[in-house]
Amino acid sequence: MWPAAIQNSRKVPSTVVTPKKPPSTIPRRQLGRYLRDLRQEAGYSIANAARLIERGTGTLQRLEKGQAGRIRTLDIQALCQLYGVPEKLPMLLELAREADSNAGDGGLWWQEYSDAIRADFELYVSLESSASKLTIFRPDIISRLFQTNGYARALDDLFEPGAGAEQVAHRASVRANRQRIVTRKQNPVQVDLLLDELVLRRRVGVPKVMARQLMSLADLPANVTVSLLPFSAGYPLGVASGPFMILDFDEVAGEIPTVFVEGFRGNMYYDKATAVKHFRETFARLRAAALSPADSKQALRRMAREDER
Repeated sequence: MWPAAIQNSRKVPSTVVTPKKPPSTIPRRQLGRYLRDLRQEAGYSIANAARLIERGTGTLQRLEKGQAGRIRTLDIQALCQLYGVPEKLPMLLELAREADSNAGDGGLWWQEYSDAIRADFELYVSLESSASKLTIFRPDIISRLFQTNGYARALDDLFEPGAGAEQVAHRASVRANRQRIVTRKQNPVQVDLLLDELVLRRRVGVPKVMARQLMSLADLPANVTVSLLPFSAGYPLGVASGPFMILDFDEVAGEIPTVFVEGFRGNMYYDKATAVKHFRETFARLRAAALSPADSKQALRRMAREDER
């Protein structure tokens, strides 16, 4: 017997979202991740949740894994009612609609997120937290995964000068939680980090802040390989590629390689094999023009000493 709230939800006409052509898997995976997390937070086993909404356990498993052939809006509505989170319904339905749309040859979708997702950077952080390897090229700024407190605070003060203490603490907490994937003792994420010299020469904060940031990059743990693309390398691609990150996952994570491109007004995701291959080849060409990891660390320490003077 269904709980009353779920019985009421069944009065809404059911809509079935049926893909007409192979879509990007990213919104499906994210929808499944949200539903799984909400179920676990509500304390339901997958079997009990499926029984209470009168669906098979396998059906709900496929939905949570992003492998469902059909996404029924009625199921999503019923799950939101069961888990006690009706306020999440609009965002989850938007994900379901995006799962139905083919985002183009690159697997591109949501160039500008809704506030519910974009505000806390939830999609990228969710993928990042389960990645086994990150391949990062940032020619514009140091990634928040490797920002020191002083560097990050100097940027935040410029980005939102009127932020209160609570907002500042919240951002610092989010950054610290993200950075744990790099510093944790058990299975830290492997990172191939390529930095453009321009980023390291562009001063953020007072000289001591920049010096500490540079030394921090030089002293990153062994699971992070740092390479520096010097000014003398020119433009190895003949064009400016812009920043991008490639996320790889273990088979256990149930994810496929994904490229993330961050923008000022919106973010892009690519998960089709041809697009991921293109970004891997681009990174390889850039890194071939960079200093060796050992020479890169020496250069970072030298620049840090210059800033300390």
